[in-house]
Amino acid sequence: MHAHSPVARRARELGLPMPGTPGPLNAITDVPGVRVGHVTLNEDRDGKTVRTGVTAILPRAPEDLLHPVWAGAFSMNGNGELTGCHWIDESGWMTGPITITNTCSLGIAHHATARWLARQFPEKIGETIWPLPVVGETFDGWLNDIAGQHVTETDVLTAIDTASGGAVAEGCVGGGTGMIAYEFKAGSGTSSRQVTTGDGTYTLGVIVQANHGLRPWLTVCGAPVGVGMTGDRLWASERGSIIVVLATDAPFGPTEMRRIAKRISIGIGRGGTPSGDSSGDIFVAFTTANDPGEVPLPTSMSIKTLGNSCMDAFFTAAVEATDEAIVNALVAAQTMTGKHGRTVHAIDTEQLRHTVRRFHGLDTKDRP
Repeated sequence: MHAHSPVARRARELGLPMPGTPGPLNAITDVPGVRVGHVTLNEDRDGKTVRTGVTAILPRAPEDLLHPVWAGAFSMNGNGELTGCHWIDESGWMTGPITITNTCSLGIAHHATARWLARQFPEKIGETIWPLPVVGETFDGWLNDIAGQHVTETDVLTAIDTASGGAVAEGCVGGGTGMIAYEFKAGSGTSSRQVTTGDGTYTLGVIVQANHGLRPWLTVCGAPVGVGMTGDRLWASERGSIIVVLATDAPFGPTEMRRIAKRISIGIGRGGTPSGDSSGDIFVAFTTANDPGEVPLPTSMSIKTLGNSCMDAFFTAAVEATDEAIVNALVAAQTMTGKHGRTVHAIDTEQLRHTVRRFHGLDTKDRP
């Protein structure tokens, strides 16, 4: 399953009053050149329950992935992993695809991404250039036989090879297949915002792998919906994480991208999480602007950046898009039964819609 798969019902289609102006697809692929691919593994194999997968995000077209993107990373709570962040912090840029999968498959995703780069650029990888893939993980072991390490190199290569623009599948797909948020079935979600400045209009988009939060914390559009949804709870303490990848086409450098990455924290906070002790809440943000050409970088270069007076608009966009992407993951996901016969229920979208619209004094009789 890849980026052109049908998109399930989303937050705005439910009539939830999400703020801001999204791009045409309300997805990270609204940022020109960004592509997404999913491989979903939802089957039983030799008595093992497999509910997992891998998601690939390509910042540029495949042939241009040795052109660095200026980037920034931020760990709100470090009980998780996003490889490649040391170099992003050091240099301010990254190359290659980004992949997201389950905790025990991070290694094979890293290995396969390096293999893909070597295959794509055989004269350079391992000769003059060494790969430092960016790979994120969250734990799907409640539903998936995670110790079985069912994601293969072929799965990762397929996710990268099939990545495309267009609508992005959400919910129980890709790396999000077995993930849970606020004790509801969740997974992959995406959203975007149009940001208008005196310099022009730009796009910012995010994709999340949502696997975090406790039910009573859940807040949607300011409404405390989780406290009224008490059925089918799973546990008393948080045991998940969230990875967020943010893209924009606005001209920034690494300092600005790190500042924007930090604001993703406020976006997940709008959903109610305090970023719990057991949660790996780790984010990476990049811009496709200011292409410096293929590595190695030149000895001298200049890049254009928007001024500090523009930053608030991008901070707001990052917060709003992250919050909405998580809600989209919840709304799109379907009830799933997995390992040991455990069932995780999807959120009741009718109850969600009624609670949020009533909180805002909106008419709940007519479906939009």
